[in-house]
Amino acid sequence: MFDNLFLNRVLHKTLWLALLPLCALWGVAQTRTAQGTDYALNASTPASAELPAQWNGVALRPLALSEVEHRFARRFPGTVARLTDGEQVLVLRTVRKPTRMLHPATDCYKGLGYRISHEKLEAIAGRALWRCFVAERAGQRLRVCEHIEDAQGQTFTDTSAWYWAALAGQSSGPWQATTVASAL
Repeated sequence: MFDNLFLNRVLHKTLWLALLPLCALWGVAQTRTAQGTDYALNASTPASAELPAQWNGVALRPLALSEVEHRFARRFPGTVARLTDGEQVLVLRTVRKPTRMLHPATDCYKGLGYRISHEKLEAIAGRALWRCFVAERAGQRLRVCEHIEDAQGQTFTDTSAWYWAALAGQSSGPWQATTVASAL
């Protein structure tokens, strides 16, 4: 049956010739379906999604997303908002389903050309643990801290741990990913 005969080779190649285009078409259909789902989730988000008015007792004001952030937010399965209290910048991402699009802030800062150092976990204001680091570029130094909190108050300092817990049903959403950056 699997002898190296001319007829077997021709049949094998013919089978692959028919199967590969079908697989490609199925992949394209799945991608379009997934993109439609992401856009539908974003489209159903009210433009006036409730954002916090204060952070640690200080009033917040919204900031516009950059063009890169805006392009990212269009495909993100949730919402993305930037706010400031005049001294720090907060990036709040609400996530409605487990996604690999939620990644560590270190990845973003490295992608923007920052050098990352002093990574550690910290309990901020005696509350949950946050992952903090120093980002430095062209003489500018930032202290950046982040964590993810689920609907029950469970927190994660590692996006991979959050993703697998959410995917396995050990954490339920919506989830709030908070990143705080302040100048040093």
